[in-house]
Amino acid sequence: MDREYVRQTGKLPYLMPSFLETSNCQRFDCQIYAEVRKSEQRLYLYKGGALINTWLVSTGKAPKAETPLWEGHPNGRIYDAYSSTASPGGDYKGLGNMPYAVFLSGGYAVHGTPEGNWKYLGTKASHGCVRVHPDNAKIFNRLVRQYGVEATWVAVIN
Repeated sequence: MDREYVRQTGKLPYLMPSFLETSNCQRFDCQIYAEVRKSEQRLYLYKGGALINTWLVSTGKAPKAETPLWEGHPNGRIYDAYSSTASPGGDYKGLGNMPYAVFLSGGYAVHGTPEGNWKYLGTKASHGCVRVHPDNAKIFNRLVRQYGVEATWVAVIN
């Protein structure tokens, strides 16, 4: 999928950490901090330690697709257009079924969801990723691109 993305867009899907600038930030120490509270099905987005947005999300539907608890910097794979081959279906304005994906670890990402899934935001409905409205996914994607993965921290908590 990464080669296809490069071929279609001419862009690399990875944001590489700066070798000149390292960050040991965690949570509120980072410029961008996203806290996903599975019990509330909400994402709290902080910039510079101040809450700037709260969004409904859909996390994994138990028991087979539970979203794992996780904390860390995103792994650097960031896309505008992305479609899952494991869970195909839907499209959002030509950007695939996972628009504005910011991958956290392995195959888990924070990403937009096609319009047919908007009614499920606020409930457990995903295959393990953190789904948000595409407009919100774009905001998060752009903040991660602007500040970099080394200045971004994501926590998925109960």
